[in-house]
Amino acid sequence: MYLETLKVFCDLAETKSFSKAADANGITQSAVSQQIRALETAFHVTLVERHRKACALTPEGRLLLEASRKILEIYAALGDQLRQTRSVIEGKLRIGSIFSIGLHELPPRLQMFRGLHPEVEVSVEYRRSPEIYDMVRDGEVDVGLVAYPQYRPGMKFEIFEEDELVVVCHPKHPLAARKTLMLSDLNGQRFIAFDPDIPTRKVIDRRLRRHRVELQYTVEFDNVEMVKRAVEINSGLSLVPRNTVQSEVEAGSLIAIPLAGERFARPLGAIFKPGRARSLVHKALLAALRNGELPSSQARAA
Repeated sequence: MYLETLKVFCDLAETKSFSKAADANGITQSAVSQQIRALETAFHVTLVERHRKACALTPEGRLLLEASRKILEIYAALGDQLRQTRSVIEGKLRIGSIFSIGLHELPPRLQMFRGLHPEVEVSVEYRRSPEIYDMVRDGEVDVGLVAYPQYRPGMKFEIFEEDELVVVCHPKHPLAARKTLMLSDLNGQRFIAFDPDIPTRKVIDRRLRRHRVELQYTVEFDNVEMVKRAVEINSGLSLVPRNTVQSEVEAGSLIAIPLAGERFARPLGAIFKPGRARSLVHKALLAALRNGELPSSQARAA
């Protein structure tokens, strides 16, 4: 009984919201309040300072949070160790992914993962990058897949691939015959961009400013699929990850031209809470993301 209550307490501490903690555990806000009061009664201390729109931990609450995380991690690790004696990976795995990874990098890896571990029930949700961080933080997903992963309190990340950025254009574009391009070659060109808050767009903008390249922005989109469609009708050129345009290049509807000089690639990462990293299911997924490499323990068992 106390394990479930400690998890509710940890979720409340991380989200600072009774409603989010309730949603994460499939219970009512009233039930969250009752469990927190039960903890306070059991330890004879005040753990949470309740405010109108949020809540904060007392010093005693922060001490219990640290201990609760350790207890829950030990319990999760024990379950993994017991399951490992049967050499079976099973359970549920919830993944949150940005659209480009979910549509291009994830499918072949997920197919391999499901083939190796049919006992795992996998679900995938597609969101924009800021939402993925929130979903991992709030426990709505176990693993988040984003580009240019960043450190956030209470989270870790692991890079599993770096995807080269290439210039893409219509086959009849004046630059289409070039084998390589310098960033300076893009100066003055009509350009189809990602929305300003997309991490890839921020990195592209910084690189262009460094090279003093000015573009004529024609339109902005929040996903790579719309960017590609605009390039296909010759509305301008763009910079996109190479993996996302393989099918269009093979079909001849787009031309992909690598950049000469300094390497320009976007790192793709898996973000998760530290306790999740000990799960056999999550280790197996990270192995699949790393180009199909199996964890050593599973490789020996295969």
